[in-house]
Amino acid sequence: MRKKNLLTGAVSVFLLISLTACGAGTVVKTGSAASQSMGAEESEMRKESTSEMMNPKTPAPDFEMMDLDGNTVKLSDFNGEKVYLKYWASWCPICLGGLEDINTLSAEENDFRVLTIVAPGQKGEKNTEDFKKWFSGVENTEHITVLFDTDGAYGTQTGVRGYPTSEYIGSDGVMIRLVPGHADNETIKTVFESVK
Repeated sequence: MRKKNLLTGAVSVFLLISLTACGAGTVVKTGSAASQSMGAEESEMRKESTSEMMNPKTPAPDFEMMDLDGNTVKLSDFNGEKVYLKYWASWCPICLGGLEDINTLSAEENDFRVLTIVAPGQKGEKNTEDFKKWFSGVENTEHITVLFDTDGAYGTQTGVRGYPTSEYIGSDGVMIRLVPGHADNETIKTVFESVK
């Protein structure tokens, strides 16, 4: 009995350290950072389009990021589609443990797009070139779309405070949820079942 209690305690301590190291235990506020960061003109445009919103909450700010191949990707490219964004880092063990899941999810046909975001040179992440070189050697990632938030501005604007973090965006561009910690594929699909 004592060995079982010691083993359970050791596992609990390890999980707590891992979650803390990746910042998953941090409380994240959604909406407020994005609202404050929008310019007056964009804010006014969002207010006008609020009557067309199908989901409650705040519209996700648009972004323009480069992918691994140097292509420019904008959130607005996916207007009319649901989008799942996963923020992660190469140094985060929980993130690395979830790469195979996100690769599988990205390869499946779902009613939402799957994108991942890293912030090169920010919070201990490799620079862009070192990340590309490292990522090219990681197995089970061939279906993952990686975008570079080069100055970390988008993550800051949306309220990301730790890795991994999941952002769920409705087809109307509304940020439904911003959730720290690992989300398995079934959880992600379940969340999107209630998103328009």
